[in-house]
Amino acid sequence: MTTASPFELNIREQPEALRELARRGPEPRLAEITARPWERIVLTGMGSSHTVGIPTWRAIAATGRPVWNVDAGQLLDTPGLLTPDTLVIATSQSGASAEIVELLARGRGGATLIGITASDDSPLARAADLHLPLQSGPEATVSTKSYLNSIVTHHRIAASFGAVDPRLVEQQIASAAEHVEAQVDLDLLGVAEAALTPPRPRVGIVGWGDAAATALFAALIIKESSKVPVEGFVGGEFRHGPYELAGPGFTGVLFGAGRDDVDRPLGRIAHDLVASGADVVLVGDLHLDGATTIETNADGSMAALIEQSVVAERLAVAFAHGNGVVPGAFAYGSKVTATL
Repeated sequence: MTTASPFELNIREQPEALRELARRGPEPRLAEITARPWERIVLTGMGSSHTVGIPTWRAIAATGRPVWNVDAGQLLDTPGLLTPDTLVIATSQSGASAEIVELLARGRGGATLIGITASDDSPLARAADLHLPLQSGPEATVSTKSYLNSIVTHHRIAASFGAVDPRLVEQQIASAAEHVEAQVDLDLLGVAEAALTPPRPRVGIVGWGDAAATALFAALIIKESSKVPVEGFVGGEFRHGPYELAGPGFTGVLFGAGRDDVDRPLGRIAHDLVASGADVVLVGDLHLDGATTIETNADGSMAALIEQSVVAERLAVAFAHGNGVVPGAFAYGSKVTATL
C-alpha cells in the first residue's frame, strides 16, 4: 500500500476547507471599499496567487472599471501604478512572499490595500486595510486548499464590484465542495505515463478565458510537484511559436473545454494537435475523435474552475509518480519564497 504524501493529504482536505470558508461568509466591510470610485484597481501576487486573479480581472474589466492584473515583481518595477487613489488587491497564500514584503516596505504609494492570505499573523495581513482570511488551514507544500479558497475569495470580490451574482457565488461553494470530494483521489497516472513515455516528451497546457488561470496553475504545480518541464499558455499565445512543439511526443492539455468549443479556437487547436500526431487531453465536457476527455463541469462558473483545478492537482500527483518522485516534495525551493 502506497503512503499518501503531504501534498496528496492536503488535496483530500479541500472540501472541508471550502465548507469552512462558506460558513464564515463574505466580509461585510468589503462593500464599503469596493464602492469607492477608484482611479485604478490593481490585482497582484506571485505565482498561482497572481494568476488566480485572472477571472476577477476579466469580470471587473467587463464592468468598465480601470483594472490591472500585474504580478508583484512587475509592480515593484512600475511603482507609478500606485497612488493614494489606487486600490491594491494583493493575494499571497503565506502573506510573506518576498515581493509582497518588499511592496509593503516601500509604502505601496499610499494605495489602499486588501490583503488575501491564509496567515492571520503575516506581514500582508497585518499591513492590509482589510484582511480577507482564506480559512484554508496549514498547507504542507504545493498550493491546494489555499488556491481553491482563493478562487472563492476572488469571486466574492468580483461580486462586491457587481461583476458577478453574489447569490450564485455562495450557492456554488457548497456544490463545489461535493464535486471536489468525488475528485480528490482521481487517478490520472495513465495520462502522465502516456505523456512521459515518448523519447522526447513535451507537455503544453492551454486555457482560454477564465480557464487560463487553471492552465497556468496546472503548469506551475506540475513543475513544482513532479520536476517535469511543463509550460502553460493563455489562449491563442500557444499558436505563436509553441505550436512548433506539436507532433508525436507532444501532449496538449486543454482546460475549460466545453461542448460548444468545437468550432472555436480551443476546438480548432485540439483538432490540429490531434492531426499532428500529438496526444490531446481535454478537461471539461468536450469530446473529439482522437482526444481524451477528463470529464468536469465546463460551464464557465466558479464551480467549474474549482473542479478543473482539482484535476490540475491530480495531474501534478500523477506526473510526480510517473517521474519517480514524491508528489509535492521540494528539491530546491520551499513553501514560502522569501528571497527576491
